[in-house]
Amino acid sequence: MKKILLSLMLIVTMLSSRADEGMWLPMLLGKQVYNDMVKRGLKLTKEQLYSINKSSLKDAIIIFGRGCTGEIVSDQGLIFTNHHCGYDAITKASSVDHNYLRDGFYAFNKDQEIQSDLTVQFLDRIEDVTAQVEAGLKGLTWEERTKKLQEVYKGITDKVADKENGMSGRIYSMFKDNQYIMYVYKTYKDIRLVGTPPESIGKFGGDTDNWEWPRHTGDFSIFRVYASKDGKPTEYSKENVPLKPKKFLPVSIKGIKDGDYAMIYGYPGGTNRYETSYGIKLKNDIENPSLVGLRDMRLKYMHEQMIKDPAVKLKLASDYAGIANYWKFFDGETKQLKKFNTYGQKQQFENEFTAWAKGNSEYENIFAEYEKNYAAWTPYSKHRQYYREGILGSPLSSFASSLMALEGTLVKAGVSAEDVKKAMDAADASRKNFLEAEDIPSDKNILAAVAKAFYTDIDKSQHPSGIFEKIAGFGDLNDEATFKKWALNVFATTMIFNDDKWNAFKAKPTAMDLQGDPAFDFAASFVKNYNTKYAPLFTAFNNKNNELGRAYLKGIMERNPTAAAKMYPDANFSMRVSFGNVKSYKPRDGIFCDYVTTAKGILEKYVPGDYEFDLPSKEVELIKKRDFGQYIDKSKNDLVVAFITTNDITGGNSGSPVIDANGNLIGLAFDGNYEALSHKIAFDKDLNRTICVDARYVLWCIDKLGGAKNLIEEINPVK
Repeated sequence: MKKILLSLMLIVTMLSSRADEGMWLPMLLGKQVYNDMVKRGLKLTKEQLYSINKSSLKDAIIIFGRGCTGEIVSDQGLIFTNHHCGYDAITKASSVDHNYLRDGFYAFNKDQEIQSDLTVQFLDRIEDVTAQVEAGLKGLTWEERTKKLQEVYKGITDKVADKENGMSGRIYSMFKDNQYIMYVYKTYKDIRLVGTPPESIGKFGGDTDNWEWPRHTGDFSIFRVYASKDGKPTEYSKENVPLKPKKFLPVSIKGIKDGDYAMIYGYPGGTNRYETSYGIKLKNDIENPSLVGLRDMRLKYMHEQMIKDPAVKLKLASDYAGIANYWKFFDGETKQLKKFNTYGQKQQFENEFTAWAKGNSEYENIFAEYEKNYAAWTPYSKHRQYYREGILGSPLSSFASSLMALEGTLVKAGVSAEDVKKAMDAADASRKNFLEAEDIPSDKNILAAVAKAFYTDIDKSQHPSGIFEKIAGFGDLNDEATFKKWALNVFATTMIFNDDKWNAFKAKPTAMDLQGDPAFDFAASFVKNYNTKYAPLFTAFNNKNNELGRAYLKGIMERNPTAAAKMYPDANFSMRVSFGNVKSYKPRDGIFCDYVTTAKGILEKYVPGDYEFDLPSKEVELIKKRDFGQYIDKSKNDLVVAFITTNDITGGNSGSPVIDANGNLIGLAFDGNYEALSHKIAFDKDLNRTICVDARYVLWCIDKLGGAKNLIEEINPVK
């Protein structure tokens, strides 16, 4: 009996949502979970959640930039998203004299709004195109399917493309290629910066507080989408006008309480909830530890320079933030996967699946094949991580590797002088961008450190031929000083930093001169070594995993059709909806975490002059005076800064609206908690929390700190 119950429990775990688990397709809410949402407190109709013919919540949600979510909060196209989502645009708008990243910025009228290079995408509709895709792939082997898939996609999306109106289609594989869904988007290209708090607010707590609760970060920024006078997407122009959206979210300052309904719309970037035990083992043993160690190394050298000079901090800020974010994530992910024995749980389910599949030729050998596939790739997995996160983690090495496109042109037989000039001009433009972003002191240390790490940690049989022999000319390869001497020489002699050498090469580019450059020689050696020997192995490994994954998911759904009807696909940066509640939690014995944090906690963390916990003097003054105005939470008798919910989110959800039972915006999702960092692989029903900045703190910062009452009037908060 015990064994039968365990088997049933494992099936339920794999097939259906547990508690608040689930990133649901918006078009299927009515069929799958709408009734559950109502039971939890939702007051809206199915059509208000998602509709093609009428405006609905989905019309207020946007893809913001290249990897975040945003939402429209006024009838004039005003956008809320996270500070870290707008970070790059804020950095580019800043200068040493007008440092908006450090000091903050608010436009008091539309003429003061700042042009950016961002785009936003509105979802027009969703279509199931599984039949069309499968028809285009009928009769093909898996390898043939893989090669033809993009062609089939294009044949389908071309039919909905409308460049004049900014319309395009994107097809997403669901359930590991068992279903294909097309999302049709409208893209707008004139997006302007409207407001941002100082970085000391928008990134308060820095890396120390990242992925942690309690949190006191004002993680928001404000933009606006513009269109032509007839409402069409167009390039930036002074003649453009604010977009009149189909739908916008009213911003509520009514407040929240423990247990309130919470719903999140957004674009979660990626999960792998149906990962196998083999994938978990590889991640725990090799992939994550390698990535964490190499990123830690890079962050150390960047941080050393950033704290010395505000200009360097501004230059490196965006890259540093991106590297640091997932450095901590993957460190925490491994710890949580091990803590909860996710590997063992997966093995148990797989054993049950294999027992069920016995005698069925379609499924019975799936895990024997998985075992062979992982055994073939595992010896090279660390190499791939050290190549991508290490060798190409040096900005110089990464840029130098990009010059291989130029090399390809120079060595190509019969290439025209015009083609060479085009390739050289592209390399020259790329070099200018690289030099603007490059910090030589930190990169010298990074280059030396990653080269030493690769030499030490990667099997000698996998080293590129000749490169370490050249470095040995500077001393003992077991001595860190040798790599530092070599790196100094590379920086001193490469033409990449020398305008005279570069211009001479540009005037008469030859493959021999490029190949003789020490930076190019180093980077190209690793790229060619990987591309020739190991990239084909990884492609074969990936293709086989995908083929097995499709069969495995098909088998899971066939094993229990009732539960399969309520499954959700892995996140893949397509719009999803999750629902849950505002909720406190107990991460460990004797520890209770409240559902909100307040301004009191900001002052408790405040350290004047600190890199992560400093604050604008005006904020300190206003909090001490308790000047919270209409944004005060009467039950707490304080200004609420952030709150937590049980919603299921992941990267890409940054900036997502947290919506109450009546469709009002109550906050912006910006992080998850450390105790549940295994969420890409396994959702924890007890400990998972989404960290959100409270809408009242956002508006308080805009109003009381920024003085941008024009924006408060435009938003017209719900009281």
